[in-house]
Amino acid sequence: MVSERGLQVLRAIVQDYVDTREPVGSKSIVERHAFGVSAATIRNDMALLEDEELIAAPHTSSGRVPTDKGYRVFVDHLAGLRPLSAAQRAAITTFLDGPTDLDDLLVRTVRALTQLTGQVAMVQYPSFARAQVSHLELVDLGGGRLVVIVVTDTGRVSQRVGVVRTVLDEGQFAVAKATLRAAVTGAAVRDAVTAVSALAERDSVGDPIGDAVREIARILVEELETFRQDRLVMAGTATLARREADFRGSIYPLLEAIEEQVTLLRLMGEMVADDRGVAARIGRENEPYGLSEASVVTSDYDVPGSRARVGLMGPTRMDYPTNLATVRAVAHYLSRLLDEDEKSR
Repeated sequence: MVSERGLQVLRAIVQDYVDTREPVGSKSIVERHAFGVSAATIRNDMALLEDEELIAAPHTSSGRVPTDKGYRVFVDHLAGLRPLSAAQRAAITTFLDGPTDLDDLLVRTVRALTQLTGQVAMVQYPSFARAQVSHLELVDLGGGRLVVIVVTDTGRVSQRVGVVRTVLDEGQFAVAKATLRAAVTGAAVRDAVTAVSALAERDSVGDPIGDAVREIARILVEELETFRQDRLVMAGTATLARREADFRGSIYPLLEAIEEQVTLLRLMGEMVADDRGVAARIGRENEPYGLSEASVVTSDYDVPGSRARVGLMGPTRMDYPTNLATVRAVAHYLSRLLDEDEKSR
């Protein structure tokens, strides 16, 4: 068992190692922290911490660094959420304030997070399978090209440029638009997919309007399906290269996870927030996902009818109190903006 002073020594080692990137020795702890005991006493405490596998010596005769287990004890028992400074709060407000659609808001969210923390930032799209399609717009660009715009009652807007073989005149295009609008407007996204899929499979028997409806419906199905897919918006990947020295091995698994996203979505989906509203997975806890070199911290944000997560990924040597507080603050601010947007509709 580790004594209370031993835990405070662990806190000092984590804080100093994060600050300096250098292994921490008993002498530096005595000099930097007011324990009121000798370096020999601190060495005894460190020996007990090492026995508990909370710290380790990276080299012979060196100081000590936290292990993944040590970081876990620190996060669970020793790390308070560091209050954000006025400048940090102002930066969040500056990045996120102002009218915008959801896509742009999430992009600005990850940019704010990575600028504030220096880590890879991630925000999960909420699932809009239960959202309703409030508007469908089709814009004829001529020559069989058109823009398909879908708006839901949650404020999500998506658009796609498509090409159809069947070219319609203005009146025929208006009829095709009305047919598709009638199928989806006011319907839940999952029901709209079913209705439009039926139109996409319907035999038009050479009718040009029916042919165009079928072709546009296929484009629309693909667009509606994106509302039901889990995906991430990310920023700050370049920070991994700048912090490569903080990783014991290769950063390639992290880059691969960023590119494919499926692994990160699974990991974030299994994380459970604590009573502070945050969650952390540290080092070897992420081994089932091939990310044993990384730590991930997250917090939930709310969207009317749904919930999703904001997170950071980086090396295990990270400033956990600040990073946890930042993701929580950004998640709360994002929830508030989305709630205010919903009430203003």
